[in-house]
Amino acid sequence: MKPKDIYETDFLRTQAVWYIKRFVGRPYSWGGDDPLGGFDCSGLIIEVLQSVGLIGIKEDETAHSLYLRLKAQQRILDKPRFGALIFWFKDGKARHVAMLINEYQICEAGGGGPDTLTEEDAKRQNAYIRIRPLDYRGDNYKIIDPFEGWEE
Repeated sequence: MKPKDIYETDFLRTQAVWYIKRFVGRPYSWGGDDPLGGFDCSGLIIEVLQSVGLIGIKEDETAHSLYLRLKAQQRILDKPRFGALIFWFKDGKARHVAMLINEYQICEAGGGGPDTLTEEDAKRQNAYIRIRPLDYRGDNYKIIDPFEGWEE
């Protein structure tokens, strides 16, 4: 799908941010890609990008593979923009991804890890979809806009 103009792009951005905020409070689940069962960080972002037609329904990616895909399409930003994705790095790989809901805050599936497989695990670990300040995870990040850089 390719947005027709800036107004359609802004509409999709707004819809994506609205949609991701609907999941706040739902449990984190390692490898999760289910609105009822829970999401991990990349599962949440894939769900949102699918909801506005930016990626295919059957696609599933890690934070790093999603970063590489969008980076190859030259969508890197110098400053925060609502609807853009923010990727945090460790050892040269994108290890976490979230969506900017404004210039200062992110929405993320966080707090869990490989041992967060059930809702009970998520409760015990305080792992859920939440809103946090942009710098919550430090400053080793890159911002990529999935709504920019459309190819013909």
